[in-house]
Amino acid sequence: MSLPIDPAVALAPRLPSPLQRVHDERLAERGVELRLKRDDLVHPTVPGNKWRKLAPNLTAALDQGHSRLLTFGGAYSNHIRAVAAAGAAVGLRTVGVIRGDELAGAPRNWSLARAEEYGMELAFRNRAGFRETLRELAEPKTAPETVRRLEERWGRCYVLPEGGTNVAAARGAAEIVAELPGLGPGDVVCCAVGTGGTLAGIAAALPEGARALGVAVVKGARYLDGEVARLHERGWGRTYPNWRIDHDHHGGGYGRVPAELAAFAEGFEERHGLAAERRYVAKMLRCVYDLAGGPALPPGSRVTAVITGPPDPVPGPGQ
Repeated sequence: MSLPIDPAVALAPRLPSPLQRVHDERLAERGVELRLKRDDLVHPTVPGNKWRKLAPNLTAALDQGHSRLLTFGGAYSNHIRAVAAAGAAVGLRTVGVIRGDELAGAPRNWSLARAEEYGMELAFRNRAGFRETLRELAEPKTAPETVRRLEERWGRCYVLPEGGTNVAAARGAAEIVAELPGLGPGDVVCCAVGTGGTLAGIAAALPEGARALGVAVVKGARYLDGEVARLHERGWGRTYPNWRIDHDHHGGGYGRVPAELAAFAEGFEERHGLAAERRYVAKMLRCVYDLAGGPALPPGSRVTAVITGPPDPVPGPGQ
């Protein structure tokens, strides 16, 4: 690569993303206003919080002279597809370490097939080894040796954790707040939480009086509170009291979409024309409706719900 490529030029994101007011009788009766921050429209292949979190990491990788980006994810990971697409756009080779060695010899699902179409090399790890590698990367004492082992296999590479969350990613997500003028007391910015980076960035950037609400999409993920706090300490050198994570709207676990959640999402689409992505966005919106009018979102609240990504595409026959 002769000259670094500006990711914002190569990928041409739509920024600022649209801000859409929603009128809903159910919320109005409880004195709560809802706005949608349409980050799902930022980019067709690197949408929403994926763009926000990846952009500063892509810039860092290019500035440091890397030609390869390595990251981690599951079989249907939005992050894996986004990294593959973004890497192809800026000229970085990409490697995706995928959780589940049983997938290596199986036909590719539509998500992994899409990543390979963008040129990503896939490597499948057993689940215990996958988790251990991520734990090692998260610890400052073991991370350098773990990166060295990865580079022995794939060559020099810029390593991103699962979900792409690190301090640079959280700082990228903080830019969402700059596109929401007039925030103050009574404002709550809400997002789904998978790894904590988007919530951490939003909370750190909020003006005094505004609050952030994250909705965990993983069952039993109390550790996410600590992850967000650690991102604040590492990235901003302080803690913030203006955020919380709801742990009651995961729908039974990551990837789980119970019938009542699907019905809620379908109803929302019928009323407001937005097809809500099920694993993250629908859970976040359902939480807003359930909490509206109560102590977490009392009458007079204005909720800005960050739509972090679009629905999964409908796979073709055999996928």
